[in-house]
Amino acid sequence: MSDTSDTIRVVIVDDHDMVRRGLAAFLKAKTDLELVGEARNGREALQVCEQVQPDVVLMDLVMPEMSGAAATKQIRERCPEVQVIAVTSFQERELVQEALQAGAISYLLKNVSANELAGAIRAAHAGRSTLAPEAAQALIQTAGEGLTPGQDLTEREREVLALMVEGLTNPQIAERLVVSRSTAKAHVSNILSKLGVSNRAEAIALALQHRLVT
Repeated sequence: MSDTSDTIRVVIVDDHDMVRRGLAAFLKAKTDLELVGEARNGREALQVCEQVQPDVVLMDLVMPEMSGAAATKQIRERCPEVQVIAVTSFQERELVQEALQAGAISYLLKNVSANELAGAIRAAHAGRSTLAPEAAQALIQTAGEGLTPGQDLTEREREVLALMVEGLTNPQIAERLVVSRSTAKAHVSNILSKLGVSNRAEAIALALQHRLVT
């Protein structure tokens, strides 16, 4: 059995029993992933997260009582260290935007493979986003409705954006560029504002689509 300090603690949120059972079986097969709680809707998810303080939540989006996006927003506000991965059957861009704006770090479809899901959980735990191709395309289409973004980024902001695409966190960006963490955070904030997005996942999708970084 692996050291518990190396184990990623996961909560499953889905209103379908069979989906939860399938995800639970998948987690049990991974030695570095541990199922620490389950919930059938967003309201239960809040309670479970506050009780067990997981590392990552696998969040369905369309559920009774409280939607996954609403639950994600509240979880991120109450437990900011918890990363949320949206796992859904829907790829409509409004749902993608809503989930990411609520604070989900990743957006996956339920047809994702076991290895891809495991990789996304590990990436989320490390602060890196994973977007299903359909989700990325939905964001790209939204961006395409306006002017090409990123034209007003400074050279330094493009450098920071490139590091964001690499998956670096704000502290890692600060270390790479030999600047303070507050400066790195300010650059990231400016980038999100100029690109007209609300989080890193959307910024990365736009950067890749419009080739804003090399």
